[in-house]
Amino acid sequence: MTRDTVATSPLLNAHFLVDLGGGDALAPEAGFCEVVFPEFRVDMNEAARRLILRRGVTGALDLYTWWDEARRDKTSRPRTIKVQLMTPDLSRPVMAWSFHGVRPVALSYAPLNALQASVLIESLELEFDTFDMR
Repeated sequence: MTRDTVATSPLLNAHFLVDLGGGDALAPEAGFCEVVFPEFRVDMNEAARRLILRRGVTGALDLYTWWDEARRDKTSRPRTIKVQLMTPDLSRPVMAWSFHGVRPVALSYAPLNALQASVLIESLELEFDTFDMR
């Protein structure tokens, strides 16, 4: 990032895109509502190499399928996941994090609650080998 592209005011955290490794961050299944980054430490131990993605349940089974494949086949091919922080109008990325050697390690769903009508959230916890940022 050059001096010309650095934002002059703090960036909002609500404008981001996630590419699950298929090359299309605008695909419906890439519509995540939350990305939880790990602490990026100098000594990245196994616990520190975890990324969490959350989205509203739509009935798509892509996250379950990926998790299930990893659970059944310990040699399943890892992916590269890209998270891009975008300008408010989504016209261009301001920052990007690329996670390499990504494998799903946990899949979870928010509780079902008949007394509270809210969006059902699914969470995918991912382990990665390395990351870079630009």
